[in-house]
Amino acid sequence: MLRSRIFLVLLMGILIGISLSLAANVIAARHSDNPLARAANLPWEDARLLAEVLQRVQSDYVEPVAEHKLMENAVRGMVAGLDSHSSFLDQDEYQEMQAETAGSYPGIGIEVEATDHGVEVMHPIEGSPAALAGIRSGDVIVAIDGVVVPAEGLEAAIASLRGPAGSTVRISLRRAGLAVPLELALKRTQVEVHSVSSEQLETGIGYLRISQFSETTAKEVARALRELDRQAPRGLAGLVIDLRNNPGGLLESSVEIADDFLESGNIVSADGRAADARFRRDAQPGDLVHGAPIAVLVNGNSASAAEILAGALHDNHRATLIGRRTYGKGSVQSVMPLSQGRALKLTTSRYFTPSGASINQVGIQPDVAYEGEDLPPAVLDDVLPHTLGVRDAQVALALQTLKKAPQHLLGAATKDH
Repeated sequence: MLRSRIFLVLLMGILIGISLSLAANVIAARHSDNPLARAANLPWEDARLLAEVLQRVQSDYVEPVAEHKLMENAVRGMVAGLDSHSSFLDQDEYQEMQAETAGSYPGIGIEVEATDHGVEVMHPIEGSPAALAGIRSGDVIVAIDGVVVPAEGLEAAIASLRGPAGSTVRISLRRAGLAVPLELALKRTQVEVHSVSSEQLETGIGYLRISQFSETTAKEVARALRELDRQAPRGLAGLVIDLRNNPGGLLESSVEIADDFLESGNIVSADGRAADARFRRDAQPGDLVHGAPIAVLVNGNSASAAEILAGALHDNHRATLIGRRTYGKGSVQSVMPLSQGRALKLTTSRYFTPSGASINQVGIQPDVAYEGEDLPPAVLDDVLPHTLGVRDAQVALALQTLKKAPQHLLGAATKDH
């Protein structure tokens, strides 16, 4: 109790000291880049409010709370109150975010999701320890290292599955048709996360699915296009780009991919308060599919960087958008490292499509609306009896749209390019 009182007295002293000792320099502080100097403008009433709330929590909350935790929660609340996309990241959260965007992480290589059945395996990554051990889509994780995984324990499960490469993790899986759980011991390795998958829908028409935008996505797109072009006798005559359920990711990755299909024109522009938050990205000559018509699939879960790519191709009259109105996230978040391995993800600018439109909370309306059931993209699987164009109604609609493209465009790409 004495320690808590000392902490509050010190906090009050700091707040009072900032408010009073720097009061004479308020005008200078307004023009300073020093955050401590700008803190001098904190009104005394606001400083007193913070101290009063801290004192009440420390003395009257049903359970004791560490001072460090209280201050971290105060920071979280301050940033979260700005908008739904800004957040404070502690060390573990920052490392997780870096792993998601880097394209690789140490683990066993499975994509999991919280479902009505529990923490369910969506997809084992090809060549990963999980895939080599025979883990399948639909398996439900029951326990990790002997600790039961609750149905709502997705984040904790992900954290437990990851660990240093070479270390071992034991997992229990429930599989349909088996009376007892499967018990597996897997050695973690550095898993390469692929955000791009592809297949040939029909002769000369390729399909490219981008699940998110990471540091490796642009290279994956270029590699997939080369393979699709190799499979087509006369080169790609049409391309379907699937951005459904793509939540976004790295802006620069999206810009680089848009540039792959544009010979010229603006890709995106942004405006913010700081100098580096104001920018414009334009396309350079070079179209990887040589002018072949493109159809882009979008839905209400296509957001952020996915919308930048869709908007760039649409506004430059390079692609036809098919599906449902996109999510409408028209802001850019900058990740700012802080002390002790923490970081701040802060909205620093709003971006505009080449037409000059802000899609924030509005989204992008597709050229061709899909009125059927909004199902997730069908699984790519060479073993299944029907092609993706048959199993996925929106892909079928994209094929129909491409086939209606002017013949001079449909046959634009040949092996002579």
